[in-house]
Formats: sequence, C-alpha cells, structure tokens
Amino acid sequence: MDKIINTRKSCSIERSKDMNIIQILLLSIGLAMDAFAVSLASGFSLKKSYLLWGFIIAMFFGGFQAIMPVIGWLGGSLFQQYIRNFDHWIAFGLLLIIGIRMIYEAFVSHPEKKIIQPTNLLVLLGLAIATSIDALAVGLSLSLIDITILIPALLIGIVTFILSLLGVMIGKSMGLRLGKRAHIFGGLVLIIIGFKILFEHLF
Repeated sequence: MDKIINTRKSCSIERSKDMNIIQILLLSIGLAMDAFAVSLASGFSLKKSYLLWGFIIAMFFGGFQAIMPVIGWLGGSLFQQYIRNFDHWIAFGLLLIIGIRMIYEAFVSHPEKKIIQPTNLLVLLGLAIATSIDALAVGLSLSLIDITILIPALLIGIVTFILSLLGVMIGKSMGLRLGKRAHIFGGLVLIIIGFKILFEHLF
C-alpha cells in the first residue's frame, strides 16, 4: 500500500514539473506581446531593407526572450527552499503585476509618438532587454512551482521571433493600430495563467 501511495506521489510530482503545450504556447504569446508591439513601431519607422532588419529585430527579441526566463528560473531555484510554502502566491503576484502593467501601458502610452531607431544596434539591444524583463520574472515564477524551463524558454523565444518578424511586416504596411490591442491581449493572458497557477495550488 505504501508503495502505491509513494508511486502516486512521485507521479504527481513529475506532472507538476511540466506544463502542457497549450499552456506554454499561451504563456509565450502573452510574453511576446511587448516585443510584437515594439516591432510594429519599428516596422513603421523602417525606411529601407525592412526585411533584413525584420530578421535582425526578431533575432534580438526572440533571443533575449529565450534567455531571460532561464536566468529568472536559475535565480528562483536558488531560493526555492526558503519560500516553498508561499511560492504559488509569489508566482501569481508576479504574473498579475506584469499583466496589469501591460494593460495599463496600452492605455497610457503612445508608441506612435516615440522615436524608435531599430537600425541602431545599441537602441535595439536596449529594446530587446526592456521587452524581455517580463520573461525574467516569469522564469522566476516557473521555478517557484517546480516547472522545468527548457521547453518553455525555447517556445517563448520561437514565438517571440515569429511575432516580432510579423510585427515588423505589419508595422511597415499598417502602422501602429494593433499596438494597444497587443498589450491588452498579452496582459489578459498572463493574468489568466496567474489565476490558474493559484487555483491549482489552493484547490
């Protein structure tokens, strides 16, 4: 009987260390919305060689979005043993704050009034770091709920690359009209995932 109980516990633990592909995909899309919105603005400001620069911008954004969750996850793993009893609340709080901030920025910021120079590599580096800070916090959140980071990090990077490239193409042809909606959608996705994590741990 004890063996059966232990087996069930071990299976439960193993399941807790992974997310299904739909959850990871939704998380990836939510995190990529900042990069997508900036890519729209970048595409709008590009005058020539927009296809080449679209790939460069997507590489910067996708690369940093893949690296940042790993850094956050490694940092969270170091302190996990000290905050295990309330780690799900921290994960929920981080995602909630990030989501609310994204929605708030959609209404108070005016990206069409900002001068973005994506062909300046230093500017592009700053934009890549700025749009991936949320991914750092999410990586920390995933470490607190015992989720392995490799697949989420890879998918976050790939989705961000695709959406950033798409954003440049759309921005070149349509301008910034989708920027606000992208932020709102991304914020809502992160908030929903945060509530899901909290409910799964509490109930």
